[in-house]
Amino acid sequence: MAAGGGPVVAISGYYGFDNLGDEAVLYSLLEALREVCPAVRPVVLSHAPERTRALYGVEAVNRWRVTEVYRALAGADLVISGGGSLLQDVTGLKSLVYYLGVVWLARRLGKPVVFYAQGIGPVRSRTGRLLVRLVASDVQLITVRDAASARDLAEMGVTRPPVEVTADPVLGLDPARTGREKGMEILERAGILEPPATGGGNNSRPGEDGGSGTAVPVVGVSVREWPGFGAEQQRALARVGDHLCRRGYRVLFIPLHYPEDLAVSRQVAAMMQEGAIVLERGLTVGEAVSLFGCLDLLIGMRLHALILAAVMGVPLLGISYDPKIERFLEQLGLEPGGRAADLDCSALSKAVDEILADPAGFRARLSRAVEPLRERARATARMAGALMEVGGRKSEVGTND
Repeated sequence: MAAGGGPVVAISGYYGFDNLGDEAVLYSLLEALREVCPAVRPVVLSHAPERTRALYGVEAVNRWRVTEVYRALAGADLVISGGGSLLQDVTGLKSLVYYLGVVWLARRLGKPVVFYAQGIGPVRSRTGRLLVRLVASDVQLITVRDAASARDLAEMGVTRPPVEVTADPVLGLDPARTGREKGMEILERAGILEPPATGGGNNSRPGEDGGSGTAVPVVGVSVREWPGFGAEQQRALARVGDHLCRRGYRVLFIPLHYPEDLAVSRQVAAMMQEGAIVLERGLTVGEAVSLFGCLDLLIGMRLHALILAAVMGVPLLGISYDPKIERFLEQLGLEPGGRAADLDCSALSKAVDEILADPAGFRARLSRAVEPLRERARATARMAGALMEVGGRKSEVGTND
């Protein structure tokens, strides 16, 4: 810790790639750390350090430049790995090796390391599981976002340090701090608040809303490219969209990973007969939080689309493509509306209708489920804060553990 400064915290994750879910994790993590320690000085390892600096007002270094990463870790009082789904090899072993390599280097430099609300797995390769066990067993604190992640670590042989089950950092956001003005502006610019030119819906707000309060009810849809989510499954989702339009809802496709999610969003929207709107630009975290607060329902494949909906008290229906989706829905006492590889239009439409039959009741149940998760998400920052203090004191006297 430099004289007169707060503790320096290096943060490693999937940051700077324009993936709104991971950017929301970083946004939430920074907010939580600043609440615990207002003087904290974060340094983010980012794919786009200039953009990260501009968005969050923090120092950032290029995650691909070894010398920059080394200096960031060497100058830190604490190193955070996470949040997000960093420790998995579904996308290849290279990613897993990168994140574990950062942790390994930090420990070789004598820095305390926290696994911050990580979602673990799937880690299927023997090499990957061995690396996780060896590296994870050497950190000071492990927090995971769900109980299944804790079980995965135990099955890989991670017995120390004790694993704390907390919650995804984004669940710690306070919805009261976010207004709906930005979201309404986005909807207006997209033309979503205008009654559709086609379709048989009456365009008035259907039923008891207790919802967003927009003049025209809006359903957000978040999809992503995934093996098995092909033309047949996309058509099934498109028919559900048509069903919603005929009930008087407008359908808005929201790409969370921009522009990667844009093509599949356009494909599904083009299959709809009643017409839908695709949001054609990326969003900042603040814009996304506000926009999700304007929705009446969210149908989503992307985990953090579902989490943002839950944070904002918006009824949600998950489409599972990965265990992390079902793990999160389980925390809310929900089941997926379907699975991406075998979507059934009738079953998904029935699930939608059940939610919309009593949206106020769904919101009330959602609020009760989210509140303890919100507290657990904030507890992660408090645990990390205790290590920040320890790391800072050791830096002041020039010692490492």
